Amino acid sequence: MSKSNPAEQKRQTEIVNDSDRANDSDSVSSPLDNAPDEIKLAVDLIYLLESHNIDPSVALKALEIVKTDLKKQSK
Repeated sequence: MSKSNPAEQKRQTEIVNDSDRANDSDSVSSPLDNAPDEIKLAVDLIYLLESHNIDPSVALKALEIVKTDLKKQSK
């Protein structure tokens, strides 16, 4: 087995790492990928509320306001 120079070893390592990353991103999928848009939005909203430590009662009141507003807009 012959030794390659450090630059060649680095290039080969980068090629392998890039290939691993490409394979990882191809194989990683989420159940949300095929979920309906309303489910995706609900998950995003829940995450937003939880990550900002919004009190659930405040969130529910705010969602009622949003619901009323959206109903008016859809008429």
